[in-house]
Amino acid sequence: MNAALQTSELRGNVLLDEPMSKHTSWRIGGPADRYYQPADIADLSLFLSQLPENEPVYWLGLGSNLLVRDGGIRGTVIATSGVLDGLQQLDEKTVRAEAGVACAKVARFCARAGLSGAEFLAGIPGTMGGALAMNAGAFGGETWDVVTTVETLDQRGCGQHRTPDAFDIAYRHVSGPKGEWFVAAQLQLVPGGNSEALQARIKALLAKRGDSQPTSLPNAGSVFRNPDGDFAARLIEACGLKGQCEGAACVSDKHANFIINTGGATAHDVETLIKNIVKTVMEKQAVQLQREVHIVGETT
Repeated sequence: MNAALQTSELRGNVLLDEPMSKHTSWRIGGPADRYYQPADIADLSLFLSQLPENEPVYWLGLGSNLLVRDGGIRGTVIATSGVLDGLQQLDEKTVRAEAGVACAKVARFCARAGLSGAEFLAGIPGTMGGALAMNAGAFGGETWDVVTTVETLDQRGCGQHRTPDAFDIAYRHVSGPKGEWFVAAQLQLVPGGNSEALQARIKALLAKRGDSQPTSLPNAGSVFRNPDGDFAARLIEACGLKGQCEGAACVSDKHANFIINTGGATAHDVETLIKNIVKTVMEKQAVQLQREVHIVGETT
């Protein structure tokens, strides 16, 4: 570990050789060289300023859209969930949410405040940071539909406030100023909603999700993006791949765009199954599936 990081000024928690299987929704992944839980954004800024310039940095929310390979991560993982958790209403229609706040928590907070437009966030099984980074969506809504301002940090720890026009935003895709990461966002919503009705809508959306997705088993959400005019799940099911397994990793019988860890699956199992799905769908349906899940780390 770099000696510059061993300073009493840091208030967060540093762990070495931390198993990523403890922090991903697939319950899979080798150890990260360094794992940092910042105390707040100011502490994170200081931490980043002390990292070596060429240090690989990986950001982690709920680990719900992530496959960490079995050899683990060479570099530093910054864990935001539960620590960068500021959530407040700034005015009658604006809510500020930090990167580590679960999307479902943001949805419930807005509903209780009578602010409509954020209910779809309840269907995103991750944090605001991850949702911003990939323009995550559910139930017909997308994250950047409601974003007015974002706060970022670069690897030197310097902060910026930026508006959406600084980014290229598309379906499950966001790119912008190089070397900057999201730490908070302001959301513009519609005031004057009926709080009880909004909360009931969220419950209904979550019930629908539970009925159609394997939420009781370790998974990482949708594995593939939906192709234009079609659905990845339909294509996978049409190839007869529901229930297909590689080791303990299996295509869900409940939803074909989900891969579940039935117990003891390795990252190699999951990655091999993903490759097999892509190959089979291309051969049988002439469609090139694109991964939604991010794969990081080293093979063993």
